[in-house]
Amino acid sequence: MTQHAASTPPYAYEDDSARTRAVLERFYEAERAYVAAGGPGRADFSALAACLAPDVVLHQSPGLPYAGAWRGPAGMERFMAVMGRLWRSMEFLEQRQLVDGEEVVVTSRVRFTARATGRVLTTTIVQLMTVRGGRIREVRPFYWDPAAVAETCGQDAVREVCGREAGAEPFGPGTGHPA
Repeated sequence: MTQHAASTPPYAYEDDSARTRAVLERFYEAERAYVAAGGPGRADFSALAACLAPDVVLHQSPGLPYAGAWRGPAGMERFMAVMGRLWRSMEFLEQRQLVDGEEVVVTSRVRFTARATGRVLTTTIVQLMTVRGGRIREVRPFYWDPAAVAETCGQDAVREVCGREAGAEPFGPGTGHPA
């Protein structure tokens, strides 16, 4: 945990943690609602955008259908469009947040239902997050079984929505998402 400088009152740190938890609560509810509504044209992105810093970056791991770095609120909106097209629902069964001021580790047990196949995937996701100034600045999610994500969605849906085979690397190291 972070040590406080002698000039920083302990309650300032607690205020950061409380603010961070409130941002996360709004973000996860907005994300769930956006995916359930089907994404662009069916859902309003503004509730999600209100939680994001202008320079937000989402780093999705290789092996996922939606792998890559999604930058800025526009990149996050494109990412959420992909999620909305792949998943019919996303239900948080259990979630724990370890908040250290503006640094966060979130463990979630999530039940996804794929749009194209109707298959259900219950999995664990761990997210490393940074929240600055009351907005999410960086997200690094780690899925327990990335191959199960692609399998649940179905190869045809992944190809249609993501423009490639599930698990195919869409770009070289250090580049941004092509979308």
